[in-house]
Amino acid sequence: MMSRIKQPWIETPLVRATNLSKAAGCNVFLKLENTQPSGSFKSRGISNYMISKLTALRENPNGASAKAHFYSSSGANAGLACIYAANVFGCRATIVTPLSTSAFLVAKLKQAGAVQVIQHGDTWQEAEDYLRATVMPSTAAADETPIYVPPFDAPEIWQGNAGIMYETVRQLSSAMRHYAMNTTPPPAAAATSNGHHAATADVPNIDAVICSVGGGSMFCGLMQAIEELQLKDRTQVIAVEADGVDSLAQSVAKRERITLSRIGSLATSLGARRVAQRAFEYGLEKHVTTVVLSDAEAIRACHRFANEEHYLVELACAVCPALCYNGKLPGLISGFNENTVVVIVVCGGSNISFEMMEKFLATLGD
Repeated sequence: MMSRIKQPWIETPLVRATNLSKAAGCNVFLKLENTQPSGSFKSRGISNYMISKLTALRENPNGASAKAHFYSSSGANAGLACIYAANVFGCRATIVTPLSTSAFLVAKLKQAGAVQVIQHGDTWQEAEDYLRATVMPSTAAADETPIYVPPFDAPEIWQGNAGIMYETVRQLSSAMRHYAMNTTPPPAAAATSNGHHAATADVPNIDAVICSVGGGSMFCGLMQAIEELQLKDRTQVIAVEADGVDSLAQSVAKRERITLSRIGSLATSLGARRVAQRAFEYGLEKHVTTVVLSDAEAIRACHRFANEEHYLVELACAVCPALCYNGKLPGLISGFNENTVVVIVVCGGSNISFEMMEKFLATLGD
């Protein structure tokens, strides 16, 4: 009998942010994905993808005795999630990153437990091509099966990230009771058979979910869950990007999936030059709004969020609370008032430190 594969991610807290709610003028809840073992929401989708591949390997008579060796070309949060999950599975992980990856992140990858961190190429695509064409065929041991782990574009990743919304729906009633909020529950959402718990009858209304978008894996997961839970008619999704890495917003505006010529933002974790096709399709749906903010707004929000909520997150994450600080939220949510309920996915991220924060702030001048 095969042993059960351990789950490398955790159920994360859902808390009401008092200061952020005051700034926004409504009820703002934080889904704290920054508390995942790898430091970001990537633990969910990447781990779910890896579990699906491990399961298939075990069920294959020719590969059941082989160990998996996981390979990723992400030098940031997806790579870290891959390493942490591999550690839980008792497997090895190798990471290939472009030469532009900072020494700060390379050190984090090594500290997390990667058996090898290789830097190659000037761009992510060059690192990706080198990983798949050269590294994977040559570095796996004889008793290992090399398994490629994509950073965002795979249905298994989206399904894992859908758990963010399922947990939020399940947690929100008790959270509201804890904060003594008076709400009238809507009808129950439909049950699903996708491995997640469905909504219950006493789930309060969620007017909007705010998430940041890079390649689109979290956005796809949230949209998938909202569709399965039949929340499309009452929950708006606000997809936030930074100027210079706004491939989703530009694609939606042009109604075709575009490729950015370059990454032009300090929020490098949002730096997918082209979003997943499914993310583009979701972006065209009527309950989705795309928003693009400046690096300056992200930097100020990152600093204030750390001061007031005591969470230090990447600029790629800070673009979400920025909507509460810059006064734009009322114009984005229909019927906005003090009773509006907003959930911000605090996606986290490891590419940040107090020293980096000071450097970002210095770019703002006076």
